[in-house]
Amino acid sequence: MVSDLTKIIEQVSREKGLERNVLIKALEEAVKAAARKKFGPDYDLEVNFNEELGEIEVFEFKEVVEQVTDKHLQVTLSEAHELDPEAELGDSLGMKMDTDAFGRIAAQSAKQVVMQRLKEAERDIVFDDFKDRQGEIINGIAQRFDRGSIIVNLGRTEAELPLKEQIPKETYKQGDRVRAYILEVRQFSRGPQIVLSRTHPNFLASLFESEVPEIAEGIVQIVQVAREPGARSKIAVASKDPDVDPVGACVGMKGSRVQAVVQELRGEKIDIITWDSDSAKFICNALSPAEIIRVLVDESEHSMEVVVPDDQLSLAIGKRGQNVRLASRLTGWKLDVTGESNYNQTLKEGYKSLLDLQGIGDKKAYDLYEGGFTSARDLANATVDDLRGVKGMTDKQAEKLIESAVEYAKTSEIKKQAELEPEDTPARNDDADSTEETVDEE
Repeated sequence: MVSDLTKIIEQVSREKGLERNVLIKALEEAVKAAARKKFGPDYDLEVNFNEELGEIEVFEFKEVVEQVTDKHLQVTLSEAHELDPEAELGDSLGMKMDTDAFGRIAAQSAKQVVMQRLKEAERDIVFDDFKDRQGEIINGIAQRFDRGSIIVNLGRTEAELPLKEQIPKETYKQGDRVRAYILEVRQFSRGPQIVLSRTHPNFLASLFESEVPEIAEGIVQIVQVAREPGARSKIAVASKDPDVDPVGACVGMKGSRVQAVVQELRGEKIDIITWDSDSAKFICNALSPAEIIRVLVDESEHSMEVVVPDDQLSLAIGKRGQNVRLASRLTGWKLDVTGESNYNQTLKEGYKSLLDLQGIGDKKAYDLYEGGFTSARDLANATVDDLRGVKGMTDKQAEKLIESAVEYAKTSEIKKQAELEPEDTPARNDDADSTEETVDEE
């Protein structure tokens, strides 16, 4: 027959989801602690679970000696023969102890050890379960609130949704469903801590993955995500199959797929754009819906100047610069958006500054312009090697042009500073002197 203790072990193992050997080890440690509580630390004890009898057995071990010097650890040969006729000097003799003699205090101590070991085992199981789920979306129930953080009940354990990981202006009540991204799983002495997020860019990507089968299957790939949580997001997608439109797959029939994501994010606007290996084309896509006239790339500064029609300048920049800011994060380039008329005016001023340099006529200015030097400032920052690619340019001419451009730039800077300074006004001491002179004249 199966003993009561074995039945209890099996029941607890099922209810708590713990391994049977973990429970048995906890019981053995608990009984050993109870024995130490009863008899003290001087005894050599061993505790084992007997599978056949279904009970915990405690054995006290003593060494067989001729003369006993420690009665707790040693026994004489004659006494040993009473227990085991074949015992010899130097043997370690195990004697079974009566666990009923441990007493109430020892039993209470054993109970505390069992409870502690069970809690530790449950914590380890929870940590092992969630440590590999980092980066997944999980559902829970808002249980309570702690200094701005939401404590979310996940069933077997709790998770924390910190204030900084919550979408602005998003509110929850106790009992509300919470869907969030598992940001981090950490192990502490008091148990595992699971940190959730609703603002992380990967939360948006995971939502699309759950709504769009093509992403889950790997046909459509999410290349980059940029978010301003609660306001607007941009997501760049690409397709491995030329017959599949990545943007159309994410939008869905009549916008059903993207609307499901927008609804989960409480109305956050989402721009889905096509990723392109050409950085200039990618930036044009990222700044949509604005129309792009021209893109000037500066590889050294990793920046781009984007020219748009004057009537679309505010559309390209977005409310409080939101559109261009998200496009910059999405592409990884510094972006400077300017209107067409302002750009043309800058070109005219730059071309005029070339003509103002000594020894430059219309033809030479045109050649420099075609070579990428659109202003005197560009020439001032250039080297002789840079100018060798200009049509008909010699090293001597290049040196003179650079010197002239540097001088022109210095003069222009002095004029600009003079224009910015306020008009000269008489100093306070001058006023006093003039007043004294007036008095003397009178």
